[in-house]
Amino acid sequence: MKVLVMNGPNLNFLGIREKGIYGEESYESLCKQIQKKAASLGMEVTIFQSNSEGGLIDRIQEAYTDGTQGIIINPGAYTHYSYAIRDALASIQIPKIEVHISNVHQREEFRHQSVTAPVCNGQIVGMGLRGYDFALEAMQELVK
Repeated sequence: MKVLVMNGPNLNFLGIREKGIYGEESYESLCKQIQKKAASLGMEVTIFQSNSEGGLIDRIQEAYTDGTQGIIINPGAYTHYSYAIRDALASIQIPKIEVHISNVHQREEFRHQSVTAPVCNGQIVGMGLRGYDFALEAMQELVK
């Protein structure tokens, strides 16, 4: 099973920015955690991060032709206003799961609305970095 894990703007600054919200673990540590969990599930995982909306859209479109069977995405702030990312996700007919490290529903009002979640199979919020593990487990079930 081939899964793409995508992370949007500022996720590469995990362990640097807002540690009280996102924790002390680095982005590199998160990537190692994802790789380890994917291997334990027998998955081939590609991890992609971009601070650019266009970069994320390009990679979603690439997933259409490269054999990707599922997408796990943390769009970062784009979650709340990127109709372009939403449309790109909607154009790919494979399972998609949205992940957020913090519980966006307990934060600022503007974070309560996701324009991307409605085109995903599910959303995992507030479980910290473990949310990616849960998303991989869920993706395994969705792809079966």
